[in-house]
Amino acid sequence: MSKESFRRTMRGYDPDEVDAAIASRDARLGRLEREAQRLAERVVERERRLQDALRRLGESAGARSMGAVGKGIEEIYGQARRQATRIRMKALEDAVQMADRVVELTRLRDELGTRISELADIARTRLGVEERAAVGTEPSRVSANGVYAGDVEVEVGPLNDFAQLTGFEDAAAGIAGAREIRVKRFAGGRATLSMNLNGPVELLRELEERAPFEFKVRDTRNDGLVLDVDEDGPQRD
Repeated sequence: MSKESFRRTMRGYDPDEVDAAIASRDARLGRLEREAQRLAERVVERERRLQDALRRLGESAGARSMGAVGKGIEEIYGQARRQATRIRMKALEDAVQMADRVVELTRLRDELGTRISELADIARTRLGVEERAAVGTEPSRVSANGVYAGDVEVEVGPLNDFAQLTGFEDAAAGIAGAREIRVKRFAGGRATLSMNLNGPVELLRELEERAPFEFKVRDTRNDGLVLDVDEDGPQRD
């Protein structure tokens, strides 16, 4: 049997051509099975007719002529039966080969579908990374009055205990428009919190009002603040 050839795409065979080939093979296999069934029915019908003919000849002819005619008919019948058997065997052989090919093409289609899904997931992931990167390049800027927007980081310390860290984290969470707040680093008593500000926020003023302790501003940057806890200052409730 001839083998199909498919157009190669960037990641393998063209899925549409593979699906079309499978559908075509399924149709051809069905036709062969129906043809084999018709041949079997024809053989049975021919045998019935030959038996009827032999019976009629036996009724109308003598024993001697009956033997000669019967022998000729049996020979014809044998040839017809052998021919029908060859046709059926060839049809069955083709059907087996086609079934194997259909299984192969189905497996190939499934593999292509899986690969396409994987590539789609990779594309979506990369697109999401690029979109987040684009968001990160948008105004995460500080103006003269300490207004921030977008992704910012706040470094604060030294912190004496975990309660101070959670208190400062709660203070940041209480700022209107602040979201995705998390502790990125904590080492040497200093913590770095990241957050996303949905719109311009006077971040320094908000933290001064909400933080559970007094602090001093060491540095203001385009992407955030560096704060030093005033260890001698009063602690807030």
